[in-house]
Amino acid sequence: MIVAEQKPIQEILAALPEVDNLLVAGCDTCVTVCMAGGDKEARVLCAAIRMSGKKIRNVETVSIERQCDREFLSELSDKVSRADVVLSMACGAGVQMLSDFFPATIVQPALNTLFMGSTEEAGYWLERCLGCGDCSLELTAGICPKTRCSKGLMNGPCGGSVGGKCEVDPKSLDCGWDLIYKRLKSLGRIERLMDIQPPRNWSRAHDGRPRSVIRKDVRL
Repeated sequence: MIVAEQKPIQEILAALPEVDNLLVAGCDTCVTVCMAGGDKEARVLCAAIRMSGKKIRNVETVSIERQCDREFLSELSDKVSRADVVLSMACGAGVQMLSDFFPATIVQPALNTLFMGSTEEAGYWLERCLGCGDCSLELTAGICPKTRCSKGLMNGPCGGSVGGKCEVDPKSLDCGWDLIYKRLKSLGRIERLMDIQPPRNWSRAHDGRPRSVIRKDVRL
């Protein structure tokens, strides 16, 4: 899922113009799971804005299933039509989709989008994917060295790995390649470490233009 966090309230307030009608729009998917931008967080932010003394006459809230999907955005039409500014509590993709869908309305972000990750436990989310466009997890037992290795190395650990820990934080940060080694060993596939990986294919990554996926079998 996409993991995000709310911007500091003072930063949000400083960016907001003083208008008559503000709509705070929550998103009920990824950012709800990481407790950053769902219905509950939208209501709390609304209350904070009302109490801040910012000269905004009316602050309203709404929340939809996904802001990054056009099929849900029409649910916002009535409320957006009455708003001078929409404060989106979605990830960056949702903010941009909202702006595209309502081009005549000012849309501003309330969150900082951080990474794609997993829920490890309550209140703890871990980055697991860079979205590099060239997945090779079959070679490393399902552990991504581009993400889990602090240097993004593809052919084993650096010299700073000691006792299974990374030199970036020797006390608490596991060496990504130590994790890969242990997983491959437990699966009886340790020989995969002998496969030398070529230089990364950067053409699959963000290389000067937005990436897209078009499925011709489902596109109308």
